[in-house]
Amino acid sequence: MDENYVIEMEHISKSFPGIKANDDITLRLKKGEIHALLGENGAGKSTLMSILFGFYQPDEGTIKINGKEVEIKDPNQANDLGIGMVHQHFKLVEVFTVLENIILGVEPTKFKFILTEKEARQKIIELSKKYGLEVDVDAKIEDITVGMQQKTEILKMLYRENDILIFDEPTAVLTPQEIDELLVIMKNLAKEGKSILFISHKLDEIMNVSDTCSVLRKGKLIATKKISETSKEELSKLMVGRDVSFSVDKKEQKLGETVLKVRNLVMADKIHNGHDIVNGVSFDVRKGEIVCIAGIDGNGQSELVYGITGLEKVKDGSIKFKDTDITNISIFKRNNFGLAHIPEDRHKHGLVLDYPLSYNSVLENFWKPDYTKLKFLLDEKKINSYANKLIQDYDIRSAEGAKTIVRSMSGGNQQKIIVAREIDRNPELLIAVQPTRGLDVGAIENIHRQIVNERDNGHAVLLVSFELDEVLDLSDRILVMFNGKIVGEFNPKETTPEELGLYMAGSKENYEFKEEEENGKD
Repeated sequence: MDENYVIEMEHISKSFPGIKANDDITLRLKKGEIHALLGENGAGKSTLMSILFGFYQPDEGTIKINGKEVEIKDPNQANDLGIGMVHQHFKLVEVFTVLENIILGVEPTKFKFILTEKEARQKIIELSKKYGLEVDVDAKIEDITVGMQQKTEILKMLYRENDILIFDEPTAVLTPQEIDELLVIMKNLAKEGKSILFISHKLDEIMNVSDTCSVLRKGKLIATKKISETSKEELSKLMVGRDVSFSVDKKEQKLGETVLKVRNLVMADKIHNGHDIVNGVSFDVRKGEIVCIAGIDGNGQSELVYGITGLEKVKDGSIKFKDTDITNISIFKRNNFGLAHIPEDRHKHGLVLDYPLSYNSVLENFWKPDYTKLKFLLDEKKINSYANKLIQDYDIRSAEGAKTIVRSMSGGNQQKIIVAREIDRNPELLIAVQPTRGLDVGAIENIHRQIVNERDNGHAVLLVSFELDEVLDLSDRILVMFNGKIVGEFNPKETTPEELGLYMAGSKENYEFKEEEENGKD
């Protein structure tokens, strides 16, 4: 045994009904190393890490920490052994504050029963400043964005001072600037002697931050490579078993009529009463174009989408879908008009986790004749047939096909269900928020192709993404939001990530665009 190994997972196997998630996997982590775990959605990465963190028990195999064999029965024991984990699906109590979630389970007390938060609050504030993870410690989880929730998860682990850190897709909802900051944090943590296991689908991140990469495919370990001796192309081919295209092909743009017209939209901030988080936003989206809203998380993009889709009430302004004012109509009616929505938070707004895949595939259409019999009874056969079509067309991996309970599926495959359901409705307007969040490169390639097909087929697409590569590759027009306003409009062929970054950070503002916007208001 190499004395530098802090973790040795030897011959780990784990099965669930209908699927072998881990099949004889051996993984070793050295002290001070950043070891990436790469694989397609459903390849078994999160299962393997959940075994290490005590969520699951392996069917076969052993785990050693610092050379000593251990049995990790639950996450509390993992924490006692110095293992911390930032989860892909957040383990947060929504009605608790950020502070309460971070200290949950290790609450500071006086006289063993009086809760004392002062020192914990100060420590969390210092950690958040040190690592650039500023959050409102008194905000409730249910009221903050997905990006803020991710920061809370990271702070939760840093607060516990764990030495072995598991990052499960930690950058999935972060902006490019935040990702860069996090990667620096990870490198610094490794320099301090902490050992990191890093699950990511983003090859650039893996090449940038990792020392070693282990590739899983369909539950098996395919290869372990030193980053200095491999390439992005080799890793992607090992992951999916074929060559992957990293570019997006689009046909010549053919613009049609205006589908979405937003005018002077104002949305209230639910957290900070009296403050408008979207402040007088106006823009159009036409058939045959992909318009992207870019910006750092927390600048009003989420609330803008909530207003357009009907998830939250508009404070002021108007929204027109073609020639119909939809500002105050129900989500049901908006869907029937031809609006589809891939939401930012797939668990909160996209899926019923305890329903099977089949029911989730028809959440917006279950009442239609295609899925009913005798006008009011669900036709299970028709619904299952449709779900199986989506499984085939969108390569959705599920242990029991259409019958699989969605909660048991990997995050990437949950995302594929939503994308498949919304795009397959053939909408006139597709609103896609972080559509490739948590997806592997092969799935991203497929989803990008589907979104471009929507545009090429004459439909309108409103994209919200924190991934600048995705923004620049997919968009026909880019609108940058900062502090609740659109501060610039850009042609992706004529701008750079650096220029967009300056506008996203509020360092620059396109006054020419503002002037045109004012003059163009109805």
